[in-house]
Amino acid sequence: MAFQLPVLGQSLTQTIRGRVIDRESQGPLVGAAVHISSLNPVKGTITDADGNFKLEKVPLGRHTLKINYIGYEEQVIPELLLGSGKEIILTVGLTESVRQMDEVVITAQPEKGKPLNDMATLSARSISVEETKRYAASVNDPARAALSYAGVASTDDGGNQIVVRGNSPKGILWRLEGIEVPNPNHFGEEGASGGGISILSVNMIDNSDFFTGAFPAEYGNALSGIFDMKLRQGNNEKREHAFQAGVLGVDFATEGPIKKNYKGSYLANYRYSTLALLDKININVAGDAIPEFQDFSFKVHLPTKKAGIFNFWGIGGYSSQVQEATRDASEWKEKADQVDEIFKSGMGAAGLSHVYFLNSKAYLESVLSLSGNFTRYRYDSIGTDYKPNTFYQESFKNYAARASVLYNQKINNQHTLRVGFIYSNLNFNLFSRGRNEDYNDRIDTFVDNAGGTGLLQAYGQWKYRLLENVTLNTGLHYMRLDLNGNSALEPRLGIRWNFSPTQSLGAAYGTHSRNESMAVYFAQQALGNGQYSQANKDLKLSRARHYVLSYDQLLRENLRFKVETYYQKLFNLAISPDPTSTLAALNSYSGLMADSLVSKGSGRNYGLELSLEKFFTNNYYFLITSSLYNSKYIAADGIERNTRFNGQHILNSLGGKEFKVGKDKANLIGLNFRVLWAGGNRYTPLNLEQSRLQNKAVYYEDKAFEAQVPDYFRTDLRVSYRKNRPKASYILSLDIQNVTNRLNMYNQYYDEDTQSLKISTQTGLIPVLNYRIEF
Repeated sequence: MAFQLPVLGQSLTQTIRGRVIDRESQGPLVGAAVHISSLNPVKGTITDADGNFKLEKVPLGRHTLKINYIGYEEQVIPELLLGSGKEIILTVGLTESVRQMDEVVITAQPEKGKPLNDMATLSARSISVEETKRYAASVNDPARAALSYAGVASTDDGGNQIVVRGNSPKGILWRLEGIEVPNPNHFGEEGASGGGISILSVNMIDNSDFFTGAFPAEYGNALSGIFDMKLRQGNNEKREHAFQAGVLGVDFATEGPIKKNYKGSYLANYRYSTLALLDKININVAGDAIPEFQDFSFKVHLPTKKAGIFNFWGIGGYSSQVQEATRDASEWKEKADQVDEIFKSGMGAAGLSHVYFLNSKAYLESVLSLSGNFTRYRYDSIGTDYKPNTFYQESFKNYAARASVLYNQKINNQHTLRVGFIYSNLNFNLFSRGRNEDYNDRIDTFVDNAGGTGLLQAYGQWKYRLLENVTLNTGLHYMRLDLNGNSALEPRLGIRWNFSPTQSLGAAYGTHSRNESMAVYFAQQALGNGQYSQANKDLKLSRARHYVLSYDQLLRENLRFKVETYYQKLFNLAISPDPTSTLAALNSYSGLMADSLVSKGSGRNYGLELSLEKFFTNNYYFLITSSLYNSKYIAADGIERNTRFNGQHILNSLGGKEFKVGKDKANLIGLNFRVLWAGGNRYTPLNLEQSRLQNKAVYYEDKAFEAQVPDYFRTDLRVSYRKNRPKASYILSLDIQNVTNRLNMYNQYYDEDTQSLKISTQTGLIPVLNYRIEF
């Protein structure tokens, strides 16, 4: 910053450009009017033969963009933040009016958060890049940003596993560029959907969709929620870069045109853990167990004149945390000092996407991808001879080759048809062994298998606009797991009625399924004679029926109120066959369960969600969401119990304000906050007397998940300063997670050394300082 030159009186400007398309057919709209309504006088232009527009020399700051086209509903994009370091590049989809009008532009009420997928009806919203950057303590992570939405909870300071409407985090599906990918988070366990830090960089992601229930027919293999993420295209006219350094990592992004006079572009980002980088130069600020991670992502956009549009993309990440016991027994004070604990994980996905326009109203989208992920974990106790004694070790490797084909046909302004299929060739190499408490702590192998199987999905969906204010989405999804031949046919239905210019009612229904992780299917159960059985290969797909009702009202132009109520009936859940057991797979965070299981469990989730959102206008915004819910299950004992994730209530309040500062008011100071109050997770209480007698943790299994962690409370704060200079923007930010330093309870455990029950707490205050340059 010391080398910044003063601005010699000139006003700083930047460019806004993009493309306007038909939302259903994805075809370009020629001659659409695009203007910046926040300027006086208004600055505008029209789109060219490819639907492109360009507005140059736009003053820096926040602007509202309006796009009009005859016979289409007006699109309003409010409060775009234009900085000096990067151009704004948009793709705007317009919806054709049902009424045929030759000379009239239809004005629609702005609907912030409207999902990008035009087949979505309810329980869905888009996550904007700006929200991901702005929300307090979201640290540029879309999963953490989603924690502020109604029906979403997380009571873990150290990770971004999310609970959607009381369901296990395992029910989340991650999609990238239209196809399923492994869990894109560092430090993720086998079968988990979250981790410590997202691999998806905010430099790479575009506005994306997040679903909490009753998904459209094209989505399968998900029970609770879906992240449908997009990678943005790089700037195809100008080379731009971003450098960022902070507590979490140091990363660099670059983008630009592939060659002159060609619309193709590239975009890439690399990040490395700051703490690991400091440790390599002998500056240790994190103790012995340093979290080390790095990730890389890219997208190459290759349009052609006749062969369609190609996109080559990929993401990958590696993470590890190693803690080794001191090889000096005189320094050992408790059992934890005598432990070697090593955890390593990684994931990668690369794909080739192709969009071919058959005509002005139909396109074919194809995706081929290769992906994989692994986790390795080892827990050894060190004896006085300093030799490791294995307590547990695992090595899980999963690989997949996937192919997806989607055909979309806009028949007319009322009917849109979409059909497609997805085939996944799943391969795995699984190993897990450790001490078995049921057999006097002998070393047993829990899973040891390598092989492959296939997962087929096919779907068809139809969007029908009955009237100008009534939209119907219907469809069917089919899924079959080749491993055991289990399949499911899933109907989907959604309808929305805008019965006034500012109010709407909606209803949706869907049946959804998800397979277990391969580690569950191939788990081995010890028989006591040195032999093993594999009882889980024939497990059925876990299934759920979702019912949703919604009411939405625009109280004024920038203030929206929304209420949704839902009921979910879960069945075919994996549970223990023991008639006295309370064990069920839906209470697990991750995907390894070595127990014998049958698909005879059931459950139900139901609740009410309220949202009040003031859009970002006049330099401030707020979002208040509240959820009241219940989450129950029935295992083999036939008793309906709380699930682990039945917190029963969530209250989220967040907001922020920007202040324009500097000589030309071109710089910004941002203040953002978030307050979360949620019911704690459930747990099974410990039997202290039996734990002392057996010298190990013994639980009251007949009281499964009757105890509850005290309410979770956390306050987060974000302060940022953006300085715009002629050729670059400089952003300094500080996110403080848990600013009150409240130590929320994590769990209860039995301490064998003191023969007592102890409480472990979560992390306290965590400051995340970050400095970013866009140039």
